[in-house]
Amino acid sequence: MFDLDMGRYAAFVWPAWGLSAAVLGVLAARAVIAARRWSADLRRLEEIPPS
Repeated sequence: MFDLDMGRYAAFVWPAWGLSAAVLGVLAARAVIAARRWSADLRRLEEIPPS
């Protein structure tokens, strides 16, 4: 199915894949956290009556 044998380049390829996956995971987590924070701020601001 998949050819995962990278030969002599495996020492470079697999850490690069791992680092890329970690960076994408961190970016996705930061986006979710920011969206939740903005949603909470919006709910809080909508509760304040206009002056």
